Amino acid sequence: MRGRFGRGVLVLFVLFANTQAVPAACVDPIQLAHSAVSIVRHFDDAERDSHRGYVGVRGTGWFLSPTTIVTAEHVTAGMNLSSHDWKPLEIVDGDNSQVIAARIQRVAGSQAEKLAVIELQHAVSDARSVAVRRDPLVPEEQVMTFAYPTGSLRLVQGRFVRFGDGGKVAGMALLEMYEGENRLVVDHGASGAPVIDCNGRVAAVISNVFTQSFQWGHREIRISTAWGMPNVVSVPIQVLDELQAAN
Repeated sequence: MRGRFGRGVLVLFVLFANTQAVPAACVDPIQLAHSAVSIVRHFDDAERDSHRGYVGVRGTGWFLSPTTIVTAEHVTAGMNLSSHDWKPLEIVDGDNSQVIAARIQRVAGSQAEKLAVIELQHAVSDARSVAVRRDPLVPEEQVMTFAYPTGSLRLVQGRFVRFGDGGKVAGMALLEMYEGENRLVVDHGASGAPVIDCNGRVAAVISNVFTQSFQWGHREIRISTAWGMPNVVSVPIQVLDELQAAN
């Protein structure tokens, strides 16, 4: 029987977009090569039994340093990573793949959606660290994000709409991201993908999406939000600074 990859505790997103042209005023995506990676945790036999036959969990992350990767906290939870035990983590960068022992260095954020910093046992030689933005996003500001569906780097553009003002999205950076008419381009597998501003700085990290599902005959159909409305939830990167200040 073929193995299945899990989608995580909340949702692990995947980008199915084709690479899009970036406005001339923004950073060239080539400058961000080797900064975002696909991260995969392959379960052992005991873990597969407890995860209904899933062979592992896949997400997206980006390099804070050559030995640290930032992703959404529910990705590391779905991977069964801990702050104590080192566990093998596959890191995929384009056509290159390597397995490095990893554990959780710290978790940041006080809301339901959090960030996790993964510590690697040794550095990734060609990793490119991304600058972190210190000031919050401004409404209508243009952003882009990267993720790895099936090992291929994809780029999707969008805009920052507003910060959430209540419930589970309070304080979250709400985005509208799409490719052409496709508003579900950010979907299963992209959790942990960096949200990058026009200056090439990480401003937030993708964590969830807004969708609705309904049955049409024997099919389940998922739809996104209306045009002009946010469809992607992301965690502001400033929560990393808040954690450091608290410590």
